[in-house]
Amino acid sequence: MVIGVPKEIKAQENRVALTPIGAEKLTSHGHHVLMQQDAGIGCGFDDEDYRQSGAELLASPEEIFERADLIVKVKEPQPAEIDMLDDEQVVFTYFHFAADRELTERFRDSGATAVAYETVQNSSSELPLLTPMSEVAGRMAVQEGARSLEVGHGGRGVLLGGVPGVEPATVTVLGGGTVGYNAARIAAGMGANVFILDIDLNRLRYLSDVMPANVSTLYSSPATLRELLPRTDLLIGAVLVVGAKTPHLVTREMLSFMRTGSVIIDVAVDQGGCVETCHPTTHENPTYVVDGVVHYCVANMPGAVPNTSTLALTNSTLPYIVLMADLGCLPAMRQNKALLKGLNTYHRQITHAGVADAFGFDFIDPQTAIS
Repeated sequence: MVIGVPKEIKAQENRVALTPIGAEKLTSHGHHVLMQQDAGIGCGFDDEDYRQSGAELLASPEEIFERADLIVKVKEPQPAEIDMLDDEQVVFTYFHFAADRELTERFRDSGATAVAYETVQNSSSELPLLTPMSEVAGRMAVQEGARSLEVGHGGRGVLLGGVPGVEPATVTVLGGGTVGYNAARIAAGMGANVFILDIDLNRLRYLSDVMPANVSTLYSSPATLRELLPRTDLLIGAVLVVGAKTPHLVTREMLSFMRTGSVIIDVAVDQGGCVETCHPTTHENPTYVVDGVVHYCVANMPGAVPNTSTLALTNSTLPYIVLMADLGCLPAMRQNKALLKGLNTYHRQITHAGVADAFGFDFIDPQTAIS
């Protein structure tokens, strides 16, 4: 199989979808890897690294898209990339379709097959290709939140961990999944007073067992939020509904409960966000202010640490890439049920219920579609 890896063109995106080690693995299985020149330069891999791994270096994305059977990326294809796709190609990347109707319609109409990292799901309901970036984003949320609380960034001027004689900041985390767990753990380690909210009581019991003493678990409800928001310095949105648009748990009205200069980091923004006033921002212009509250809503947070993020991501994606290359994409999905759940579009059909529900599109079961 011919596997193509273009250079990411989304703003401030320096990750790459395949490392030199990954390229070497694929070529050792007899596959042909096409790398766009400088695709890995932003995360520390130069062209010579790929050349020595057996990859062919190409100057333009057009050459990649023209020749590749399987295109592997990090972020969703941009309009210019979608225009280069055809019916026989498979794209394996983060799509987050449910947050973007235009992207969904445009990609569906291209006829290409979309296999989304974020909806690959194993038998224990884990999301193995979303987890590594959720770990990065959860930890970064506290790092960026602490910075945003500084006066120079529009915040209240609060030190997350406080000092002797001065109480620490209060951090509220919405969602106890991978993002929320990592955010709460880092915030607690910095000395903050942390509350983590979820509606899964079993998850809350687990978090209560493993978290340090300065983390409290609470059942999530509007009443709980109304009580917590007036004393929250940093609110981290870490809500996930697999493949679907994230519900708004914090409304515009609720911002009035928060103090001027408090900060919201909505990690869920790439799925629509769990805070009504959030919209995607970039690393170049990451924040804006609504009703006195600083909003940080960068949709590709792990892109700021591309070396760590690339290594973490490709550790997880490579086995699936090898499987699709060795067996063929459809046979691989027939064999591997986790990979099948990653199928979002096939032959101009929507094959993920969460995406179809987000926009009222017709849905076809992925197993039926590929049969």
